[in-house]
Amino acid sequence: MKEEKDILILAIESSCDETAAAVVKNGREVLSNIISSQIELHKLYGGVVPEIASRKHIEKINQVIEEALQSAHVTLDDLDAIGVTYGPGLVGALLVGVAEAKAISYAKNLPLVGVHHIEGHISANFIENKELEPPFPCLVVSGGHTHLVIVEDYGKYRILGRTRDDAAGEAFDKVARAIGLGYPGGPKIDKLAKEGNADAIAFPKAHVAEAPYDFSFSGLKSAVLNYLNGCRMRGEEICQADVAASFQKAVVEVLVEHAMMAVKEYGFDKLAIAGGVASNSALRGAMQQACEKNHIQFYYPSPILCTDNAAMIGAAAYYEYINGTRSGLDLNAVPNLKLGER
Repeated sequence: MKEEKDILILAIESSCDETAAAVVKNGREVLSNIISSQIELHKLYGGVVPEIASRKHIEKINQVIEEALQSAHVTLDDLDAIGVTYGPGLVGALLVGVAEAKAISYAKNLPLVGVHHIEGHISANFIENKELEPPFPCLVVSGGHTHLVIVEDYGKYRILGRTRDDAAGEAFDKVARAIGLGYPGGPKIDKLAKEGNADAIAFPKAHVAEAPYDFSFSGLKSAVLNYLNGCRMRGEEICQADVAASFQKAVVEVLVEHAMMAVKEYGFDKLAIAGGVASNSALRGAMQQACEKNHIQFYYPSPILCTDNAAMIGAAAYYEYINGTRSGLDLNAVPNLKLGER
């Protein structure tokens, strides 16, 4: 039997404020993963400014790709395909990556594979967990998305629940701003919460009556803002650490409850998490505990693979590529692309 040829994919990710490129072999082996972050730049504005993000991507993208190729010890001639995030995300930021990928694809006559950003996050789990294969449930928690899905097969997803309003990461950013922590909110709340009492304030946990797997975080965010305003009006001192810890506990408990409910109802013995908020230490800890208690195998990517990166896009692109998915040179950025849409 002849040996299968290794598939090398150059992946590009530019959906928000990270310019990233990676070379991935056979979907699971990362030969390089280069990320140029703009966090310091956007800190000045308390959040991501789309126009600035797009300009920065244009400045950085060639350099990031060159570094990814050099680190992997490959050239464009060694590649089998180009994978690129085409949605969801900031339209200007996405366009930079898509235009770059199309240019390389055209110049080198390489197949182009458009990748869904959220599918990338889910696929990050394949990189470090070589034994993980579908089907399995996955909780996706990031700045713009909170989804509970069943990964039925590579590239095939069944959505059990999604957020009705704010995503978990969005709520973290807004609450962090309200208590004066600044941007990026998630890591700052995670750090400060370690010093606080998570039972100090009883914030509400929302449940959507007719859709038990859906999430809603805007009521929780409003409850935090009302609490802060009440304290200020009464001239009471606010313990930032207690607010952070109590808010984080309310988010984490809902995420864990929903995930455990899905695992039990659908009869799985494994669970994965993905997305930027999946690197939150309280969420990881609580999920690990719940999984151990229920004898469930728990999968999660390293923090560097939870936040936006191109290695996860390379992993997703590989499975799309071997399934025969090809994008034309008319591939466009789709800022509101839904999970499972093509």
